Amino acid sequence: MNRQPHVAVVGATGAVGIEMIRTLERRQFPLSRLTLLASARSAGKTIRFRNEEIPVQELKADSFRGVDLALFSAGSSVSKQFAPEAVKAGCVVVDNSSAFRMDDTVPLVVPEINGDDVRWHRGIIANPNCTTAITLMALYPLHRAFGCRRIFASSYQAVSGTGARAIAELERQVRQIVHGEPVTREVYPHQIAFNVLPHVDSFLPNGYTREEMKLENEGRKIMHHPGFRASVTCVRVPVYRAHSVAVSAEFEKPVSVEAALDVLRQAPGLDVIDDPARCEYPMPLYQAGKDNCAVGRIRKDCALDNGLCFWVCGDQLLKGAALNAVQIAELLLAT
Repeated sequence: MNRQPHVAVVGATGAVGIEMIRTLERRQFPLSRLTLLASARSAGKTIRFRNEEIPVQELKADSFRGVDLALFSAGSSVSKQFAPEAVKAGCVVVDNSSAFRMDDTVPLVVPEINGDDVRWHRGIIANPNCTTAITLMALYPLHRAFGCRRIFASSYQAVSGTGARAIAELERQVRQIVHGEPVTREVYPHQIAFNVLPHVDSFLPNGYTREEMKLENEGRKIMHHPGFRASVTCVRVPVYRAHSVAVSAEFEKPVSVEAALDVLRQAPGLDVIDDPARCEYPMPLYQAGKDNCAVGRIRKDCALDNGLCFWVCGDQLLKGAALNAVQIAELLLAT
């Protein structure tokens, strides 16, 4: 990898793409040139980066000539079509979609957990699902210390995980309710304002949604733990940004709250906020915009042997997407 690479961001005008650009600038990523790529309808727009207005170009098969590194966040179909073209041009792809996550030839990486896996890439490295990444930031240090057998979890996922139209829908519905107007829906199958939907992604024959199965499937790959089991319910909540997950985990070894806190306080990329007596615990309102995830409400699980309960929050546009992708890029430069 060129130590001052030419970087492209695919899906540059989307919510995650914008965060990728901001994160590259904020972390002073040593790129020599930035190319912004998106659909034809976004071509010609400009995005500010390092005091320069950079025009957005239409994504085409030949867009990757001379590009060293491409950060993709434009959906699975775009990744499947254009990531191989980028690799043919000699570019390394970090892909934020689900297109390649479970491909045995593609590393699925959370740098704090399995950063060494970037070494065996064949041109494409996958970013995990946002809820998976946020959950594992707290679960993996505990697994490494005590050996996680299984978890039961419920997610509380912000509307920004669905995109800009979902944010607008929540804003519109709140305004409509406050003013006594009829509530309109475009994105979600039910009203999201002042409501929660136990439905994230499409349903599978087993009754779970695709989002719910990702935590088990991706967790096994990221943690190198083929026996890991996860029963998950994913819920969309009327929060703008940052996901939260309530986890009950069962471990092979006995685990105390004190021992768990010692482990979690040393975990990279994770803050411990755990003082219930003072009403201090992680909340999405305050994790929004922060690089680190936060864990709290740590307590013994009274229904599981060697069990522990905890609550973890993280910004799904950052650690769940853009930040994780840029961290992978930083690893590539360091290897």
